[in-house]
Amino acid sequence: MAFLSATLNRVKPSPTIAVSTLANELKAAGRDVIGLGAGEPDFDTPQNIKDAGKAAIDAGKTKYTAPDGMPELKQAIVDKFKRENGLDYTPAQISVGTGGKQILYNALMATLNPGDEVIIPAPYWVSYPDMVLLAGGEPVVVECPIETGFRMTPEQLEAAITPKTKWLIFNSPSNPTGAGYTRGQLKALTDVLLRHPHVWVMTDDMYEHLAYDGFEFCTPAEVEPALFDRTLTCNGVSKAYAMTGWRIGYAGGPVELISAMRKIQSQSTSNPCSVSQWAAVEALNGTQDFIPENNKVFVRRRDLVVEMLNQAKGLECPVPDGAFYVYPSIKGCIGKVTKAGTLIENDEIFAKALLEETGVAVVFGAAFGLSPNFRVSYATSDDALREACTRIQTFCAELS
Repeated sequence: MAFLSATLNRVKPSPTIAVSTLANELKAAGRDVIGLGAGEPDFDTPQNIKDAGKAAIDAGKTKYTAPDGMPELKQAIVDKFKRENGLDYTPAQISVGTGGKQILYNALMATLNPGDEVIIPAPYWVSYPDMVLLAGGEPVVVECPIETGFRMTPEQLEAAITPKTKWLIFNSPSNPTGAGYTRGQLKALTDVLLRHPHVWVMTDDMYEHLAYDGFEFCTPAEVEPALFDRTLTCNGVSKAYAMTGWRIGYAGGPVELISAMRKIQSQSTSNPCSVSQWAAVEALNGTQDFIPENNKVFVRRRDLVVEMLNQAKGLECPVPDGAFYVYPSIKGCIGKVTKAGTLIENDEIFAKALLEETGVAVVFGAAFGLSPNFRVSYATSDDALREACTRIQTFCAELS
């Protein structure tokens, strides 16, 4: 349609949302579908946070706030960064957006010029490359295979940097793999960045608190303070606090960048929901006791899924450090034929056949920039996971 923007042709719809939509359509049509595509916890928002939202409504705190967040929430974020990450920001260095996605998007829109390059390690969250493209930049994808634990090496980062590089987008623990970088592994990357002062770092720390087996989260500006002035440290309340629908993300960074992001936001969405902001204040300032309790459940589910998928013929499933995803390889299934007669040429065909023949919805690896794999979200009940993995085992066993 000639009426539509040419920029639209640079991007594609979110594959994760597409999978969830198809699964819901099949469910509505009466199919027995187990959806493992959604990237959100199945836990309810903790009661103290819900109460804070209700209290805000009852107190009439339902008016406009400052475009990029009210002072009370900015102070709670400043305190969080100091308490948990050892990072010293002022409220003027904080931006609050309608979810973590808006924070990343605002930063890219505020900084990218045509031809600017953004390094994105793959597997990546599906939205990173398309947001770069929408902002006029060029994604530079660095494939980080299963052999490196889905982590980018310092050598890969060095090779990817050019005079046109503006940003590195860094995500640990990762969506879709759950892979995390140790302090030593991250220091090796920041050492490379110190040699290239024109490259900025955009972190996606959304899964910070979902870390298991003694894995200790760290963020780039914490590991290398010399990078503080060219790092945008992004986070939010969506995952650890089970607040995906409340839509609050935030970031700390240099005042000039934060001001530019505010300008973008003031002319697009303006302020995030005021009620959600008050709930987020309670999330950050209130009790954190439920996080380790929730994590015990996630570890149990992770171990169940990893064990069962590694028993499936042709699959290899590494153990993730955090988040609530696994990213098994289907290398051993490529070239085989399903019971219904479908030739498995790639992971997209695998995922489609799996859904059609067994009712299990997963997201194919090509959506995340690294094949042949698929992503499973284990943020659902043990029973659903056990049944889904049993179906996957049967599906793989019947390949010929």
